[in-house]
Amino acid sequence: MIDAGNVKKMAGQNFKDGYNCTEAIVRAFRDVLGLPITDDALRMASGFGGGFGHAGCVCGALAGSVMVLGMLQGRARSEENREPVYNNSQKFHELFKEHFGATCCRILNQHPFDSRDHLRNCLKITGGTAELLMNFINEQQLALHKED
Repeated sequence: MIDAGNVKKMAGQNFKDGYNCTEAIVRAFRDVLGLPITDDALRMASGFGGGFGHAGCVCGALAGSVMVLGMLQGRARSEENREPVYNNSQKFHELFKEHFGATCCRILNQHPFDSRDHLRNCLKITGGTAELLMNFINEQQLALHKED
């Protein structure tokens, strides 16, 4: 099992280093789990920060978590079963909502965007989400199922 506290610190440090919440989550899990995600592929995560580019919708840390679940259980061909990743994405969505009280960026963080309070709150959410996701992955034994 991978220590969730270490992943929390990594994601938090990524956020402090200037990555948005989504980038911080995906980057931390790529590094910890050895996921085959190149730096170029990480660019896909950039637009999810701020609840989809400042729209305030789905929390970017949650979106990044679902991306990580997709890397662990997603499909590359339409003939493959999508239900495992759908089920775990839904389970993690509910776990996130239960833990943080909402899934929407504008609800989770009502401070002015990029203000000190906003960034402090995002840091807590990003680190907390990383810890929650690592515990979820450990409990579901998902890291054991990734293809090398």
